[in-house]
Amino acid sequence: MHKDLLRLARGERAVRGHLALCLAAAVLAGSLVLVQAELLAGVLSGRFATSALGLLALVVAVRAALGLLQGVAAGRTVAGVKTTLRLRLLGRLRDMGPARLAAHRSGELVTLAGRGLDALDPYLTGYLPAVAVAGVVPIAVLVRLFAADLTSALIVLVTLPLIPVFGALVGMHTKAVTERQWRALARLGGHFLDVVRGLPTLRAFGRARYQAEVIAKVADAHRAATMRTLRVAFLSSLVLELAASLSLALVAVPVGLRLLSGSLDLSAALLVLLLAPEAYLPLRVMGNKFHAAMEGVAAADEAFAVLDERAGPPAAGATSGDGAAGTVTGAAPEIRLENVTVRYPGREDAALEDVSLVIAPGERVALVGESGAGKSTLLHLLLGFVAPASGRVLVDGVELGGPREPRSGEVAETPEPTEPGNHAEPGNHAEPGNHAELAELAELDAWRARLAFVPQRPHLFAASVADNIRLGAPGATDAEVRDAARAAHADEFVTALPEGYDTVLGERGANLSAGQRQRVALARAFCRPSAGLLLLDEPTARLDGRSEAAVVAATRELTGGRTAVIVAHRPAMIDIADRVIRIADGRVVAAVPAGEAR
Repeated sequence: MHKDLLRLARGERAVRGHLALCLAAAVLAGSLVLVQAELLAGVLSGRFATSALGLLALVVAVRAALGLLQGVAAGRTVAGVKTTLRLRLLGRLRDMGPARLAAHRSGELVTLAGRGLDALDPYLTGYLPAVAVAGVVPIAVLVRLFAADLTSALIVLVTLPLIPVFGALVGMHTKAVTERQWRALARLGGHFLDVVRGLPTLRAFGRARYQAEVIAKVADAHRAATMRTLRVAFLSSLVLELAASLSLALVAVPVGLRLLSGSLDLSAALLVLLLAPEAYLPLRVMGNKFHAAMEGVAAADEAFAVLDERAGPPAAGATSGDGAAGTVTGAAPEIRLENVTVRYPGREDAALEDVSLVIAPGERVALVGESGAGKSTLLHLLLGFVAPASGRVLVDGVELGGPREPRSGEVAETPEPTEPGNHAEPGNHAEPGNHAELAELAELDAWRARLAFVPQRPHLFAASVADNIRLGAPGATDAEVRDAARAAHADEFVTALPEGYDTVLGERGANLSAGQRQRVALARAFCRPSAGLLLLDEPTARLDGRSEAAVVAATRELTGGRTAVIVAHRPAMIDIADRVIRIADGRVVAAVPAGEAR
């Protein structure tokens, strides 16, 4: 059984209740087969009067009602588990930040959160109840058989383990085959989404037909993996049915011979023949349900692997410069980097190496350098998307960031060992029980509430223009949204849209030009008047002269009275800055006033 899934189900009160009800109904319905067999054998042998048929009908009706109850409880269990797991998965993806999220293909994550977790249905509604029944009913049947006929009970006792043994042998192969099928499905979903997103580029370069052929090959690989999984499932069913049939034959033939010889009475013989199949049936059902549930298990493994990944750096608010607890305060903050080194997982070279820098309150700084020099990494560091491997980032004397390598002379803290069996719950990093991380995440949210970020490629959602502008200030009024748009020089083109600020944009702002999307992003920043720090990542890249002039004018107004860090290449944006800092190969190589840089 999947321990992480069961731990998750037990951790949610509502889910725990539905799961317990589901398993109890399944076990009780399976156990009533003993009463049903006893009554039927008694009526057929003449030991009970025909009036016992009414009681038999009642038992059958109770089993049917319990089956219905099990189905309802199982449906609510699977709905609760999938909802909880999806929320945790989405929360983890949010907390990971862009740097760590880039290691995952978005299409594979979409497939995992959608089709992948839907595959948990057979596991929760079929396999878990089957395991519960298989753990109780065969033992109960064996006990009754020992009381009815010792010889038959011994045969069942010897042959019964053959079912789980054969099932386990086939099941080990099934798990590997199903994992390959899941990887093929995830690869298909990821590649298809990538192709859809890049379709305009593919058509422009005449590669759309080739990608269609690639998708056909990936889909064929998924089809082949699925057929292999089905072949193994059918083979498993054949093996389990054959083992059960041979075992029943070993029971039935001696019972018939002994009945003919008179050494076994009719009532006991009928009871044995009715109960013996019920000893093997739960194990066969469990084996069949196992194969149906394996895709969901593979998806759950992948989901918990994502949940177990370390999130983006826990944030803000560790200690003040003198070691006392502190809180970031002030409008336009001072930013101080002390010997900061940043490394991305899987890369040998540091993205930033031994960077020391001070940005005064209200100062506007332009970061320049070649692509890949580390400019965007510095912004991500200030945003809390990455943590320094060494060094410190201080805002008004308060250190930001999470765990880091100890500096010279420091002793690294060693986490307290956990007792065996008391491991932290996978994917449970942001649950109410984990107060330390919740506090860290709350501090990071508080820090980000004090800044505004305008990326190089702003993401606009399929929502109204007004909702896109108030993204960072959900409580902003319509008047404040319009004021922000006017300040960003976006009011003119927004009012020209069919429904003005209520116009619903296409996905990623598809019906707006690059310059218009950039001005909407600037309007978002204007809509956060409390932000004391402004971070801009090449806001005029890929813009024409007119759009660039509008964005530069809006940016100049936006940065007034704020600490601003601007990644820039074009002279118009550099002219806004008070100081120009040149970065090369992850190091600060020059820092001069803007006038001298020109």
